[in-house]
Amino acid sequence: MRDNVIEYADANQSQNINLQGEEPVVNSGIWITWYNLPESGREAYLSWVHGAYIPRVLARPGVLSAAHYASESKVPISGEQGRLRHTNDSAVPAGDRYILVFGGKNPYAFADPMPATFHAGLPEQDRNMLAMRVGERSNVMTVEAQVHGPDAKQRDDPAFSPCIQLGSFNSGSYVEEDELADWYAKWRLPCMEKLPGCVRVWKLVSVSGWAKHAVLYEFTSVEIRNAKFVDHESTNPEMEGWTDRVVRKLVHAPGSPNVARRIWPPVT
Repeated sequence: MRDNVIEYADANQSQNINLQGEEPVVNSGIWITWYNLPESGREAYLSWVHGAYIPRVLARPGVLSAAHYASESKVPISGEQGRLRHTNDSAVPAGDRYILVFGGKNPYAFADPMPATFHAGLPEQDRNMLAMRVGERSNVMTVEAQVHGPDAKQRDDPAFSPCIQLGSFNSGSYVEEDELADWYAKWRLPCMEKLPGCVRVWKLVSVSGWAKHAVLYEFTSVEIRNAKFVDHESTNPEMEGWTDRVVRKLVHAPGSPNVARRIWPPVT
């Protein structure tokens, strides 16, 4: 992919529109679920979700890909400590230790039926496994824009990458929405095209769920994310200041942004 090419998605299309003529992205719909698990029964649950649940979802028409992640603890993050705001709404479920990501031809691959209806129609044994999830939160989203990093061509693995950073959040006003879009288009997304270890970045907007916005960064490993991403703006004080102003205006979901390692498919 050429530098500074951003692919834009239409939620009503099965493929992304790229005004520069590059190949379209395949997944234009993303279903993300965040949750926690109790210690008791965790291994049985993981065996079920990888061996039975994920294949069942992948069998749905229009569902194309899947990956399951375990969130890291105490990872370094960019910027000044405490600048991130999180929602204080107790109605927003707070699970975030596991993240399940499905890609689809479009977001409506996950709307017929919607996740709650799909789950209600599963056999009792499967519903019992789903009931182990604690603080479950879900978003169905569409791809607003996507860029490829310098490591995109180094991977022949079709799954989402071994490491992701996933932020999900809302902004406070339409003025802040304008600034957020401006920042992603002019700075953050083009910047990621040059960052070593970056595979792809997906800017997402919501079809359903609490967070209106999400951004999913793919990296070749947690270690290279920690080494390259955290301080990548430090050589450009003007842009670092812009990032700081934008980030402080957002309200994140519990635990956001999460840095997570892929646990399915296994990383080889």
